[in-house]
Amino acid sequence: MRAKSSVLEWLLDSDPAIRWQVMRDLAKEPEELVAAERSRVASEGWGARLLDLQAPEGHWGRDAEEGDLLCTAFTLILLRDLGLDPKGERARIAIGRVRDHLAWTKFDGQPFFDGETEPCINGRILAAGAYFGAASDRLVDRLLDEQLEDGGWNCDAPQSRRSSFHSTICVLEGLLEYEKAEGASAAVTDARVRGQEYLLERRMLRSLSSGEVIDRKWTRFWFPTTFHYDVLRGLDYLRSAGVEPDERMAEAVGLVRKRRHQNGLWPLRKPADRRLTLWADRVPFDMEETGKASRWNTLRALRVLDWQSARN
Repeated sequence: MRAKSSVLEWLLDSDPAIRWQVMRDLAKEPEELVAAERSRVASEGWGARLLDLQAPEGHWGRDAEEGDLLCTAFTLILLRDLGLDPKGERARIAIGRVRDHLAWTKFDGQPFFDGETEPCINGRILAAGAYFGAASDRLVDRLLDEQLEDGGWNCDAPQSRRSSFHSTICVLEGLLEYEKAEGASAAVTDARVRGQEYLLERRMLRSLSSGEVIDRKWTRFWFPTTFHYDVLRGLDYLRSAGVEPDERMAEAVGLVRKRRHQNGLWPLRKPADRRLTLWADRVPFDMEETGKASRWNTLRALRVLDWQSARN
């Protein structure tokens, strides 16, 4: 689906983090122009603001206690989503602070990038670590061991043997980022494919047993992502992983199209579940206003629709 010129102009009239991705994914600009725009993320706009908020002790948030280590994890993921160059000076300084100072004191002082106990958190940490050159093989091994028989993951395992969409998407994104950084391996690829099939067998939002939609809130899209799943996030992962679209995605893609407003844009919706809102609020600042047209959602939706239509 080609975006209208007015929509592209609106997207480009934004932060460098949005502009460089629009130039790459939608406008198909030359690589050198895209790289030049991307380089501004560290010094301008949202990216620079996030980097400025890091404490000298390495954390984001109030302090380096366990709860605010989640703020640090979410911030690192957001910096990845913004496209901060992991090889740039500011990124190397930020990651060096995290490595040197942060550890999970409740888990025997385990290094930050080795993760903690819940796969949803560990998937996020793996994604951040792999992107910024701090991938943990120990964390990968743990996540592979925790994969459930149905192909996904659940933070409530082993008490629950049924996977969670929320936990599964977090782990899938982490494993994909690990493979991008470290190269594909049979064990990781197999785990990812099984996890993808967990989503696809359920048509991205339905119960396998009843066929009912699991949660209507998954058709409301918000950004930045924390632990929560939604249909757009699931599809954007599949696009990033190079999965060939098939009919099991059709309903989810249709829902993305349906959420588009007449002006060609997608709105930002915060999760209706208060627990998820609390996690979303750990991100240091809001980039967009809830209920208004969202450049992040519009960018992500358009590139999902481009990916889907290019293979039909």
